[in-house]
Amino acid sequence: MQFSTKTTAPEKTRTGCAILPVLGGKPTASGKAIDAACGGAIVAAIARGDLAAKAGSTLLVGLPGSIERVLLVSLGDTGPVTEKTFTDAARAALRSLQGTGARDAVSWLGDIKVTGHGAGWKARTQALVARDLAYRFETMKSKPESAPRGPGSLAIGCERTDASAINAELKVATALSDGTDLARDLGNLPGNVCTPAYLADTARKLGKQFGLKVEVLERKQMESLKMGSLLAVAQGSDLPPKFIVIRYEGAAAKTAPIVLVGKGITFDTGGISLKPAPEMDEMKFDMCGAASVLGTMRAIAAIGPRVNLIGVIPACENMPSGRATRPGDVVTSMSGQTIEILNTDAEGRLILCDALTYVERFKPAAVVDIATLTGACVIALGNHHSGLFTRSDALASELAGCGQDASDTCWRMPLDDEYQEGLKSNFADMGNVGGRAGGAVTAACFLARFTKAYEWAHLDIAGTAWKSGAQKGASGRPVGLLTRFVLGRAAS
Repeated sequence: MQFSTKTTAPEKTRTGCAILPVLGGKPTASGKAIDAACGGAIVAAIARGDLAAKAGSTLLVGLPGSIERVLLVSLGDTGPVTEKTFTDAARAALRSLQGTGARDAVSWLGDIKVTGHGAGWKARTQALVARDLAYRFETMKSKPESAPRGPGSLAIGCERTDASAINAELKVATALSDGTDLARDLGNLPGNVCTPAYLADTARKLGKQFGLKVEVLERKQMESLKMGSLLAVAQGSDLPPKFIVIRYEGAAAKTAPIVLVGKGITFDTGGISLKPAPEMDEMKFDMCGAASVLGTMRAIAAIGPRVNLIGVIPACENMPSGRATRPGDVVTSMSGQTIEILNTDAEGRLILCDALTYVERFKPAAVVDIATLTGACVIALGNHHSGLFTRSDALASELAGCGQDASDTCWRMPLDDEYQEGLKSNFADMGNVGGRAGGAVTAACFLARFTKAYEWAHLDIAGTAWKSGAQKGASGRPVGLLTRFVLGRAAS
């Protein structure tokens, strides 16, 4: 779908469908202008009770003239409209729009005042919702399903003075949607297709498309760097590991980069600590941290902000075999710290710790790692918020604010030193797991031991990276949060 702005007076617009908000049973100024031009059909439909008052209710009304139809969407009572109410109403309207024969549409949802947000946010939200509804993953199907009807373009009705700012937000929304779609596609691909080599090839393609620098380290190079922890996870698989480094250079060379580190376990059986069979197919999503890094790199490269950004992806499979790491094995990480592997299914932290040591060479301004790390985080937060762990209050506030702005929220979790006690080992510097209690916290505490040289945060996306059940599929989170974070750093 293509996005643009429309500054023509509402009643003089030519379009297949006008999306009009209704608040407290009354149309806004744009709706009133169109209603007056069409003989009062809109107000009459509302007066008859054809549009339910509940927020998110919709009503399609056919009209004669240059506006072929209007799609009315209720935003409830006259009270303040929250971002959730606005987003839900936009989703309801755009979903209904897909069932029409309109070839194009103009939305005046921006007439509604949303608490804490301006015209740019309202336009960006509509574009993101439209692209989310349009997403389909049919790569692996022999016959693609027929897509719902719907317009090929959506214009945002606005004042001429707001057009420039809204167009800028629509550019961001398009780039962000493209990045999110990439992350979703990678997550949805099966493990026999999306291998470590496939992730590396995807990074190389992004490099060619956007002029990014890409380096892929092979096993021998990882051995030379003494990445013993990462290689311990990879040794059970027949597929070679890849260590992917992708760079966007939009600022001066001396500007310290932001570094994103994404967990790239392309399939996780649990290793010798084998997972139960039910829902193991969903372990193809265990590389969604890596997917979110590639998606964010794509979005940032398309937007072109003045910032230096580096994506780092340790990628491998976690498989059981005669070569696989055993519970009780002790390995030496790149940092020189030794780790007793008490549970081979706690493998994400083992590949991340070497990556987090590796990124010290970049002298980063900030490092954020993203990982489908623990089931314990799902128990703690469900599927609404990603878990946020950091020693920095300022970084926690920054990331939480970016998540709120992007509707890709995270929730700060504790990282107290007291939790480090759970990682004690009689045979190595640390174990790779603590007890069951506070499992998401002790996992973050493990990573914290490798991040003392820079400002760092950890996002546990185990509950937000994909959906299960009838809607099974990758969500593309937290590409939205990460993109807003990087753009915010570029503007500061």
